[in-house]
Amino acid sequence: MFRLPIINSSLMCNLLKNRYSLSTGKIRQFCDDSPRISLEKSINQVILLGRVGINPQLRGTESKPVVVFTLATNTNYKYDSGELHQKTDWHRISVFKPNLRNLVLDYLKKGSRVFVEGRILYGEFTDAKGVIHNSTSIIANDIIFVSTPEKKEEFDPEPEEYNV
Repeated sequence: MFRLPIINSSLMCNLLKNRYSLSTGKIRQFCDDSPRISLEKSINQVILLGRVGINPQLRGTESKPVVVFTLATNTNYKYDSGELHQKTDWHRISVFKPNLRNLVLDYLKKGSRVFVEGRILYGEFTDAKGVIHNSTSIIANDIIFVSTPEKKEEFDPEPEEYNV
């Protein structure tokens, strides 16, 4: 049985350089050892449907404004005893797109029910005492206004230990 020899990439690159002009795109691409940007597809998509926890606030700088608000989503489950329980998760929503940012700032209110589509962003920041904190935000690509706030008695949760 005939076996082909195994040739490493640097040897193959030298063989190609000697045989062909280096200006050939395929050879240059093959022999280039610089880091490449992956063209592989990936997904970072978040879809949330919930109620706004605080009125949107304009933050950031004049050159890089951002509108932020919190969104509450609920998970309902039943214990074996039959007792129903509800857990509320709070999400920090950041809106950078100029037109969407203006709509949210002008029309979205605490208690409104909204559909948010975006991507998750992890980061960190250093507070005034020099302590590093991790942060998680949803960067909104689209927000659909589903309904206006309910009566004050029906929806008045306060985010527990959650700073925007």
